[in-house]
Amino acid sequence: MNEFCLKSSDLEQLRKIRRRSPHEDTESFTVYLRSDVEAKSLEVWGSPEALAREKKLRKEAEIEYRERLFRNQKVLREYREFLGNTKPRSRTTSVFFKGPGKVVMVAICINGLNCFFKFLAWIYTGSASMFSEAIHSLSDTCNQALLALGISKSVQTPDPTHPYGFSNMRYIASLISGVGIFMMGAGLSWYHGVMGLLNPQPIESLLWAYCILAGSLVSEGATLLVAVNELRRSARAKGMSLYKYVMESRDPSTNVILLEDTAAVLGVTIAATCMGLTSITGNPLYDSLGSLGVGTLLGVVSAFLIYTNTEALLGRSIQPEQVQRLTELLENDPSVRAIHDVKATDLGLGKVRFKAEVDFDGRVVTRSYLEKQDFDQMLQEIQEVKTPEELETFMLKHGENIIDTLGAEVDRLEKELKKRNPEVRHVDLEIL
Repeated sequence: MNEFCLKSSDLEQLRKIRRRSPHEDTESFTVYLRSDVEAKSLEVWGSPEALAREKKLRKEAEIEYRERLFRNQKVLREYREFLGNTKPRSRTTSVFFKGPGKVVMVAICINGLNCFFKFLAWIYTGSASMFSEAIHSLSDTCNQALLALGISKSVQTPDPTHPYGFSNMRYIASLISGVGIFMMGAGLSWYHGVMGLLNPQPIESLLWAYCILAGSLVSEGATLLVAVNELRRSARAKGMSLYKYVMESRDPSTNVILLEDTAAVLGVTIAATCMGLTSITGNPLYDSLGSLGVGTLLGVVSAFLIYTNTEALLGRSIQPEQVQRLTELLENDPSVRAIHDVKATDLGLGKVRFKAEVDFDGRVVTRSYLEKQDFDQMLQEIQEVKTPEELETFMLKHGENIIDTLGAEVDRLEKELKKRNPEVRHVDLEIL
């Protein structure tokens, strides 16, 4: 009725066929010949064009209904949370109190303070290395704010426009962060270093600059320790080494913090060393070389972030042993003859999409259907077949029931895959 825009009353005069369900808990139901239904739809609507227009209108109404349904479900969920906990819980807010969100918020606070004090020290001393460090902290703060935005977007509930969710927003934010580090941090540091080499300027007392760099070293080191502990915990949960976990960018937000803070600690060391050489020798060229060194360091970090996050966004496979475990589960099922073209893609945030082409054993599927049938009744139906029309009716009835049984087998396998592997959220099994 939905396909041909008909009402139940339109089908009353058509030929009816009672069909037995392949499922034990479902009663038999009535089906109609497609040719009869097509003819009835033309009689009701007058022409194929009028039917197509009606289908389009109903499709638009269905899309609008689904969008309203998604919005209403979200409001209902928040209302239930409100009733159960006195005040509504914000999933977006709570994500910043644990895991990568917590690491990002700590980094934003510390880098914001470091940026403020480094700019004061640069204004006081005029040091090119201190300017590079101030720009470095500013770019870190801006990039971490961008990471916070990516984390908040990544936990949003999937909607009809984005059925697989927004988990890739973390990789997108990290990619943009890498580009920002290169353009803002590395670019300005190189520019200021080159200008210092071309036009060296005398530097004022560096005492306050050393004090601020020392404080920055301690605070950046603390943030680095928080990021390392979070990455080590996540890597242990995934059964991976810390190095492999970082190189594959499994946690992009914390990865950025780790690399930025590592670069910050090294950058502070470079800046302090070059400023010390300038103080000892009185030559401001060392300070400018320090600015170039910090810029180069930021360039290397940004290149690594751009590469790893681009790889993740292109669609990265999960670990081979995980793929093997999933394929073995399918291959060991008696109804499966073989599987081909297996793809298991990491969607981010511990979510996996699994796709495979499955060659089912038709005999096993048919036997599964026949086990639920009454053989005496089937034999009687066969004996009553006298004409080609009756044969067609018999074949259509049992043929479609076998297809339904095959569909039930697919559903069973998908549920089994998700049950044994909780990280698998989306399963696409294509029948060969």
